[in-house]
Amino acid sequence: MTCLMIDVEGLELNQEDCRRLKHSMVGGVILFARNYQDRAQLVNLVNSIKAIKTPELIVAVDQEGGRVQRFKDAFVLLPAAQQYGMLFDRDYQKGLMGAAAGGLIMAAELRACGVDISFAPVLDVASVRSDVIGDRSFHKDPYAVSELAGAFADGMRQAGMASVAKHFPGHGGVSGDSHIEKPCDNRIYAELDGCDLVPYKELVGQLEGVMTAHVNFPEIYPNIATMAPEWIKTELREKLGFNGVVFSDDLSMEGAKSGSIVDVAKGALKAGCDMLLVCNTPIAVDELLDSSGICIPSDLESRIGLLRLHDDCSEQRVETALSYLRDTGLISV
Repeated sequence: MTCLMIDVEGLELNQEDCRRLKHSMVGGVILFARNYQDRAQLVNLVNSIKAIKTPELIVAVDQEGGRVQRFKDAFVLLPAAQQYGMLFDRDYQKGLMGAAAGGLIMAAELRACGVDISFAPVLDVASVRSDVIGDRSFHKDPYAVSELAGAFADGMRQAGMASVAKHFPGHGGVSGDSHIEKPCDNRIYAELDGCDLVPYKELVGQLEGVMTAHVNFPEIYPNIATMAPEWIKTELREKLGFNGVVFSDDLSMEGAKSGSIVDVAKGALKAGCDMLLVCNTPIAVDELLDSSGICIPSDLESRIGLLRLHDDCSEQRVETALSYLRDTGLISV
């Protein structure tokens, strides 16, 4: 069974990469900017990853647009999500069409290189408290986030890519960056229910995946969302009825640290996460691969199947989307 999504070192696989990827616990690979030189190299790298074993490993990347776009040269430089929201405020229909066009282009370019998923759309609701989210959010109005993120996800789906929303239940209400600290959101449940949770309630039936937030909500539940069965099993699965794949955010981030990587991984799986990201720490990956007693969800393989849409997207559809983004000023070329 597979439950880990890990990274690889460079532009091609080395022996250590291959050793790790062949392990039965590894089900996916997340790529970073260091893994990209040009499109031909990326295709070769993805093909070599997928040739490792059957079923093929899921290949993922963060390609939101704006600040978070790992592949840039020979890819369309996509706008930050906030720019769709700004257009939405000026012209409701154009904003939604722009978001759909952006999602389609992002997904079509990645799918053409064999990449399965991008961790998008961002469902976090913008607030003045959160610089780390900032312009990565579509809007400060949760219902506008729902509409814009839904349009973005529709565009992705038209290009054959599943959507993986983030960061559940919300990262927009904290100033701290969970990469380097342990953010704490002191709002009560009613405040989250009327804001951050709205996009998930509105879009739950359109999402194949959800990524958790390394954020603590002490007035609601005692643990960070990634480690809280109350958030994942109760709120997301039972109350919202989500049936897709639950990804943890990177367990190597400071916001997730609470003991050894094995203890952290066990905690995330016990809380209800399906696939665990462990990035940029090969020693930690090796510790997990050598460990025992990790209980992997029995239905994970069937859930992972939801991520493999892979329908073709016509060149004409992509060109139409590109023209729309140019005409609305969302991209410059």
